[in-house]
Amino acid sequence: MLKRLVAEFLGTFWLVLGGCGSAVLAANFGGDGNPLGIGLLGVSFAFGLTVLTGAYAFGHVSGAHFNPAVSFGLWAGGRFPARDLLPYVVAQVAGGIFAGWILFQIASGTAAFAIDSTAAGAFASNGFGPLSPGGYSAAAVFLCEVVLSAMFLVVIMGATHERAPAGFAPIAIGLALTLIHLISIPVSNTSVNPARSTGVALFAGSGAIGQLWMFWLAPILGGLLGGVVYKWLGQDRPDIVGDPQ
Repeated sequence: MLKRLVAEFLGTFWLVLGGCGSAVLAANFGGDGNPLGIGLLGVSFAFGLTVLTGAYAFGHVSGAHFNPAVSFGLWAGGRFPARDLLPYVVAQVAGGIFAGWILFQIASGTAAFAIDSTAAGAFASNGFGPLSPGGYSAAAVFLCEVVLSAMFLVVIMGATHERAPAGFAPIAIGLALTLIHLISIPVSNTSVNPARSTGVALFAGSGAIGQLWMFWLAPILGGLLGGVVYKWLGQDRPDIVGDPQ
C-alpha cells in the first residue's frame, strides 16, 4: 500500500506540475500574439501528456488514478475497493498541493509574477461566474464538469477493460483528457479533478478557495455516474463477443 500511495502522490504531483505549470509559465509567455506562448491548445496537450506519461510510469504500481474523481468512479464501477478510497484521495491531494507549492516557488522567481485573486484562472485555478474564463454561470460549469468527468470515467474503464488492446490505455486516457481541456478551459478552466483544483486554489487566493467546493462536488458526482454507467454498459455479453454460452 505504501508504494501505491507514493505512486499516486508522484503521479498527481506530475499532473498538476505539468498541466498547471504549462498554464502558469508557458501559456502566455512573451505576451499576447507571441509564438512562444503555447496557448489553450498547448495547455490541453500538456495535461494529456502528464496523464499519458504518468500512467506508463506508475500504472503498474497503483493503477494511475491521480484524481479523486477517478478513484470514486472506479469504486462505483466495481474496479476499486472502498477501503482504499480515503488513502488514495489523501495521497492525491497531497501530491497536488506539493505541486502547487513547487510551481509557486518557480513562478515567484521573476519580479513580473503576481496573482490577482479576483481574476479568472488566477494561478491556473478553476472558477465559475466572474472566475470563469468565459464568464460561465455556476449551473453551466456544474453541468460541464459532471458530464466531462463522467465521460472521462467511461473512457478510462473502457480503455482498461480486459478485452481492450493491451498497452494502449494511457494513450486513450491522455487524449481524452486533452479533449476535455479543449472543450472546457473556456468554461471552468477545466478541473475534472479535485486534487488538481485544490493544489493551485490554495495559492490562488480567496476567490478560488471560495469556489473550490464546486470542483470537488461536480467531478466526483460525474465520476460516480460514469462508473455506474460503464459497469452496466461494459458487462460481458457472450452473444456479442462470441464467448461460449
